[in-house]
Amino acid sequence: MLRVTYVWHSCFVVELDKSILVFDYFPKEAVETVHFEGKMPELDANKHIYVFASHSHKDHFSLEVLRWREKYSQISYIFSKDIRLGRAYLLRNGFDPEIKKQIHFVSVIEKYEIGDLVVETLRSTDAGVAYLVQAEGLSIYHAGDLHWWNSGMEGELYTKTYGDAYKRELNRIKNRHIDLAFVVLDPRLGDAYYLGMEYFLKNMDVDLVFPMHMWKQYDLIDRFKRRPELVGLSQKVVDIDRENIIFDLN
Repeated sequence: MLRVTYVWHSCFVVELDKSILVFDYFPKEAVETVHFEGKMPELDANKHIYVFASHSHKDHFSLEVLRWREKYSQISYIFSKDIRLGRAYLLRNGFDPEIKKQIHFVSVIEKYEIGDLVVETLRSTDAGVAYLVQAEGLSIYHAGDLHWWNSGMEGELYTKTYGDAYKRELNRIKNRHIDLAFVVLDPRLGDAYYLGMEYFLKNMDVDLVFPMHMWKQYDLIDRFKRRPELVGLSQKVVDIDRENIIFDLN
């Protein structure tokens, strides 16, 4: 089984035969400037659930995921180390600080074996990590906020600095095959919105790329795919036009 559910923003659920991977969930109400629709899908409690958070920004992480333990007995948490969960903070939010023992906090540029997964991390160009996960024979990449950040207005040095950092991280996995990738396509970057996604498509061995971090501006996908530079590559980009869209891939 291979089912991908786009929840909203950068949150995706990947369901496999034995496990379910949830990336960067947050409550849709956490971002006041955008009204996200849809809801988190019901998860199969008979499968092992792995909940990833790439960094602490409120559009990528919420303490709410720790309450899922009450519903799902087979659950593991993989959080970037920049997510700081101090004793007082946890108590204030109704959690026993002992819960931290059930969380795998990961550092940048490291490799971990967590349950049945092999998890590798890259250094984000913003905060936290990007993930490359080996699960049930598949290689799955989630960028978090690893991206070629550039609004097109800061100047050549700014563009080069972020571009070099972005390329350096992707070069760590450049010769690795990736089955599914979740990659930033952010409309806030103006005319430079395409740089990170285009570089990824041209330089990585990837089968399918799911755009994310689009702030509901889904028309950006079609605009991106019509770029003449993407001849022969645009078919790898998955069309998303709403929250809670489901892709059955086998």
